[in-house]
Amino acid sequence: MAKIVSRIWCFPAKPVSERAMAIKIILNGEQRQVREGSVADLVASLGLDVKKVAVERNREIVPRSTLGEVALADGDALEIVHFVGGGC
Repeated sequence: MAKIVSRIWCFPAKPVSERAMAIKIILNGEQRQVREGSVADLVASLGLDVKKVAVERNREIVPRSTLGEVALADGDALEIVHFVGGGC
C-alpha cells in the first residue's frame, strides 16, 4: 500500500514593519529615509507624544486631530516642533 505524503510550505508573513516601503522625506531640514505610514506613525517613531507636537507638512499645518490620517509621501518636507514643559 502506497502512502501519500503531502508537503505544504508555509512561510510566516513578514511583520507589517518589514513590509512597509521606505520613503525619503525632509524632516526639520535634514533628509531622512523612513517607513511609509502616517504622520502620527513618524511622530511616534521619533519617541514624541502626538499630543505635544505641532507638525507642518509641505508648508501646511497638519491639524493634530488628523495626524493619524495624513499619509507620508516620498519627498514630503516636514517640520516637527515638540513642546517641553518647565520653568525658570
